Amino acid sequence: MDDRLESDALTRPVEGAAEATASEGATSPAVGRDEWVARHGERVVRRSGRIGAAEQRLRAVPWWAWLVLFTALVSLLPVVFESGYVRRVSFDIVLYMLLALGLNVVVGWGGLLDLGYVAFYGVGAYGYAALASDQFDVHLPSYLAIPIVVVIGAIAGLLVGLPSWRLVGDYLAIVTLFFFQAFIVFVSNSDDVSGHDLFGGASGISTVDPLNAFGRELPVAHLGIFSVAYLYVALAVFVVVYVALHLVNDSRTGRAWRSSREDPLAANLMGMPVNWLKLMAFMFGAATAALTGSLFASLNGGVYPTTFAFPLLITIYTMVILGGAGRQAGVVLGAIVVGVLLETLRDANDAQYVFYALVLLGLVGTLRLSRRLAAVLVGVAVLGYAIHLVAGAIDSAWVDGTSPGGGWLGDALTHWTVVPTEPAGWIKPVSYVGLVASVLLLTLVRDRLRIVLLVPVLVLASFVWENVMLPDPSSTRYVVLGAILIATMIARPAGLLGERRVEIV
Repeated sequence: MDDRLESDALTRPVEGAAEATASEGATSPAVGRDEWVARHGERVVRRSGRIGAAEQRLRAVPWWAWLVLFTALVSLLPVVFESGYVRRVSFDIVLYMLLALGLNVVVGWGGLLDLGYVAFYGVGAYGYAALASDQFDVHLPSYLAIPIVVVIGAIAGLLVGLPSWRLVGDYLAIVTLFFFQAFIVFVSNSDDVSGHDLFGGASGISTVDPLNAFGRELPVAHLGIFSVAYLYVALAVFVVVYVALHLVNDSRTGRAWRSSREDPLAANLMGMPVNWLKLMAFMFGAATAALTGSLFASLNGGVYPTTFAFPLLITIYTMVILGGAGRQAGVVLGAIVVGVLLETLRDANDAQYVFYALVLLGLVGTLRLSRRLAAVLVGVAVLGYAIHLVAGAIDSAWVDGTSPGGGWLGDALTHWTVVPTEPAGWIKPVSYVGLVASVLLLTLVRDRLRIVLLVPVLVLASFVWENVMLPDPSSTRYVVLGAILIATMIARPAGLLGERRVEIV
């Protein structure tokens, strides 16, 4: 028999392989070994020092331990805070977390730009309303209605995902955005479809049943206070969805999603069913959104077209991007941060504290605890006070206004920044545009000139905040949120908990 066919021929090292492997010492590539994969750990960007060591220890904690701790903390909120408002906000944030998890499947894992995601949320809400309300006189128990809604959402995701077989990037985004707009138009005019009232049109459906099972209903409120049971139900659903999606992500399907996201052509050449992977991502995301919609409808007792407006889509995308697309813990953190900020910025007093705290944190993060930071803070204080004195000397009406925020901070700002009693109509747009132009100018200068220009820009920012943004909190919330997102993306492009990846360029 030929020596090449001996039983140990395949396991015997090739002649000269050992010498070739050791020819360049410890850094020499091993013959027959993928060195890029083997040395991946050397290229992972990690923090150094105590912060890096603490970060590594925290990463070593199992994911399920973090989930248990987080669930326990949220469960204690009703015990610590008896306010119905806090409990209701907590419920809404849990819904945000579920929506962020669903969008993360499509965008973070599947790599698909889905601008129709909120429509699936609406499909779930209207689906539950159709199966558990007086609209069609159907009152299914929740344990039957919710699974049906989830299936309907998955089917809707399948149908919308079909164009993704041949569309990618901007083209897919346009198609999904069309689906979103078509959904809004349809439900807004659904009160007259061939002479039949399907979903109430602009008035929506206002007779949705609360969660119920075996003839018993879960009350929405108890003694006029939000029922904490809904928070626990939503939290239980969140845990189930989180665990299920985590298991899917760790499976072959999850690995295939990530491979398809990074390079669809390479994944296809490796034999992965790229088209079916896209459809599965759409279906999983749509099913999660539909499940969340059913919880929303059961609590609110009604569904209306205005609930599913475009700003909600932007808000959910902000949560995913801010937290770190592709990581479940990241998008959950993004949902919490954005949800808390949106509620905090509703009140002018709280919004004032948030704004100046963020400005101070931004300065500390940029300039560190240095002489430059001290110089900027002293310069801002002096320049603002000087402008206030000059404006008051010219016309007392320019500084006789009061800060909308109130409190001790508002009183202090009243004696520092310029707040006119009745600002002229041209002041607001001119100052706002001037602030945007000044911030752009800061990005074009360097070193000492940037430090010098930073002082008047911060004074102008305070003027715009007190006179333009704070009096209109509904719009200000999203402006501040956008500024936070931009700053975070500059400091951490991958998001708060996003993984840093080294790419070959």
